[in-house]
Amino acid sequence: MLQLLLPPPSSTTDFIPLNPNPAKTPPFTLPMCASPFSSLSILRFFRPIALPLHSHLRLLRPLSRAPVLRPSSTRLRTSFFPLLCSSYSASSGVVIDQAARDSNSDDGRGEGNWDLFKCDNEAFVFQEDGGCTAEDGALQLEVKELVELPEQWRRSRLAWLCKELPAHKSGTLVRILNAQRKWMRQEDATYVAVHCMRIRENETGFRVYKWMMQQSWYRFDFALATKLADFMGREGKFAKCRDIFDDIINQGQVPSELTFHTLIVAYLNAPVQGCLDEACSIYNRMIQLGGYQPRLSLQNSLFSALVSKPGGSSKHDLKQAEFVFHNIVTSGLEVRKDIYASLIWLHSYQDTVDKNRIRELRNEMKKAGFEEDKEVLVSILRACASGRDVEEAERTWLKLLTSGSSVPSQAFVYVMEVFAKVGEFMKSFEFFRLMEKHLGSASVAAYHKIIEVLCQAQEMELAESLMREFIASGKKPLMPSYIDLTSMYLNLSLHDKLETAFSDCLEKCQPNRTIYDIYLTSLVRLGNLGKAEEIFNQMLGNGTIGINAQSCNAILSGYLSSGHFVKAEKIYDLMCQKKYEIDSELMEKLDYVLSLSRKMVKKPVSLKLNKEQREILVGLLLGGLQIVSDEERKNHMIRFEFKENYITHSTLKRHIHDRYHEWLHPSSKPIDEDIPHKFSTISHSYFGFYADQFWPRGQPKIPKLIHRWLSPLVLAYWYMYGGYRTSSGDIILKLKGNPKGVENVVKTLKAKSLECRVKKKRGVFWIGFLGNNSAWFWKLVEPYIVDDLKDILKPGGDTMESNDNEFQDINFDSGSDSDDNL
Repeated sequence: MLQLLLPPPSSTTDFIPLNPNPAKTPPFTLPMCASPFSSLSILRFFRPIALPLHSHLRLLRPLSRAPVLRPSSTRLRTSFFPLLCSSYSASSGVVIDQAARDSNSDDGRGEGNWDLFKCDNEAFVFQEDGGCTAEDGALQLEVKELVELPEQWRRSRLAWLCKELPAHKSGTLVRILNAQRKWMRQEDATYVAVHCMRIRENETGFRVYKWMMQQSWYRFDFALATKLADFMGREGKFAKCRDIFDDIINQGQVPSELTFHTLIVAYLNAPVQGCLDEACSIYNRMIQLGGYQPRLSLQNSLFSALVSKPGGSSKHDLKQAEFVFHNIVTSGLEVRKDIYASLIWLHSYQDTVDKNRIRELRNEMKKAGFEEDKEVLVSILRACASGRDVEEAERTWLKLLTSGSSVPSQAFVYVMEVFAKVGEFMKSFEFFRLMEKHLGSASVAAYHKIIEVLCQAQEMELAESLMREFIASGKKPLMPSYIDLTSMYLNLSLHDKLETAFSDCLEKCQPNRTIYDIYLTSLVRLGNLGKAEEIFNQMLGNGTIGINAQSCNAILSGYLSSGHFVKAEKIYDLMCQKKYEIDSELMEKLDYVLSLSRKMVKKPVSLKLNKEQREILVGLLLGGLQIVSDEERKNHMIRFEFKENYITHSTLKRHIHDRYHEWLHPSSKPIDEDIPHKFSTISHSYFGFYADQFWPRGQPKIPKLIHRWLSPLVLAYWYMYGGYRTSSGDIILKLKGNPKGVENVVKTLKAKSLECRVKKKRGVFWIGFLGNNSAWFWKLVEPYIVDDLKDILKPGGDTMESNDNEFQDINFDSGSDSDDNL
């Protein structure tokens, strides 16, 4: 049998011609017992691929009439299997060796050439030292040749399958394979899958592999799964690569280092939200489960991805970044300067800064011979501002001035904050003026900080003067400074000035709940309950502003103090419905009021979903909301995730946050009225029903009884969370689940006179309401759409949401992967 050692694919070219130089060509030998019959007949079979060896084998003639296969794809690439063609044409068997060679390094972990795959569009391109490490035992994938099969009919059918399957989509491909069930076995299907990979029809090879798994004769093939996962990852199809990765894990085996590496790279290069978290999870399992030591290039790329997000969101990745840093150090690999700088930067953004850890990193950085540049010094100033360390801030400021580089505006802001926290407010003001002198003008962040500092010090005249300067400069946003200014007026009981500032704010800024709460509290303290009630009703009716526990407690306090007990009872009922906490100082008065009307005091914080919350939750789950369960599946947590740059989600997240505020984990509370893009509920057994119906065994599923739950409210929130309006006015809904469940959903929609079409793309079903059908759908859901989203989501509306890459290539007019029978 011909032994073929397959080198790793090149990272610099798409095609590697066979080199006739025996010194550079992987060795292969033809044993004396090899049959010329088998090896030569298959030469005809793969004639287009065997051209590089034509000059060596042109004198040989085939001795059999094996069926000739000409692949449907005319563009043949051999960058990953450069010698596979010769094995098919000169042997009675094919052995693909997956062990890569690291000949340039003694330990296989230094400067050796790993030849990792390279894509022109990848955001993370690895260096010469990235790739697959050599293993002690070579992983081999053995596939018999057609001529070794005794039956002529079997050879003919396999040849026909290899030719036909790549030309068909998923539905037709499965039907063709199902028609071969009576005779097809593991070896036959493996041969077809390997052939599809050889001619670069990897998608077809994956479908054949998934079809194999459903057959009764299937036996798990680790080598085939590893090779297929490698190809899926190289093409950026991380979902399919992860699917095969999970198959290997479920079989009780540990994936190879190349599989781990390929999957991490695929996740890092994917523009889909949440892929970075998955890459970190696979990286951790690579070390803890596989016992592998990832390459330096991979660890550098992962670290760069962790710190590439804005500081407010990156600070949650500190633990993972420290883990990557620890692995780089303990592996004896080189730590770059930017790794030290980025880790100090992450530490400086923490709510509680670890000064000792920053000091350790600075010492290690100094020992490595790296100087502290401007970015590191600014990070240290930020840490000093958080920890009120004036002495270190002054030393760092002097280093920054003597470094020879320009002082960034953030450095001035952090120094201002340091002095403000120790009570030296005028020192902060001096640095503000110094910033104007050095940079020509103050930044927006500097205006926000100095006005905040002066308002806390109640330096009213100076704060008002700077506010006028800020407005005259034309810089925005002004809202944070208006909030600081009105808060100062409230504390000083200057209600007239507060009302004037409130009116000016509404003229220049978008409505904000915080400043409405301040104005409402001022009106209640002033005793103007008529105006306070008007403002409260305005907040209640405006979805952008909304109400919260603070505003309800403020108006409740006014009603109880003035003796408006009937109105107080209505606010109490509203707070019970919203499950808001009532201030303890109001409870005594409230008990008396409720006793007059013979009411029992309810517990407003009892955890139970109302009818609206239940229907909203179903709609969000259909749109892709995730439920995370513990190992025993007793407690479950709902994880809300919204796209950062998506206008619809930016508005919807506040609405959802308000609807489920009593269920949210303490870490999900807003900071300065800024709702995070990711937040989650507490872990509770109450969500068990939804976890069993929509996320059994941790995978999304469409419930069998979904036809009973598709109310207009459910459809509206499905549309807002997991739907889009196209430029042509059509409405598209995203849905994950099994085809039978999707069919059930479509039947239910058609029963409501909502005609739709279905398209499957990248493992996701897309339900499209096209033309006039989108208008009928909108008419059904419009009453339940959030007011601020109606212009964006309405078919034919003037406001258009920015295109999303997820559905740009969805074409319902073309052939579909999944709507054959839907």
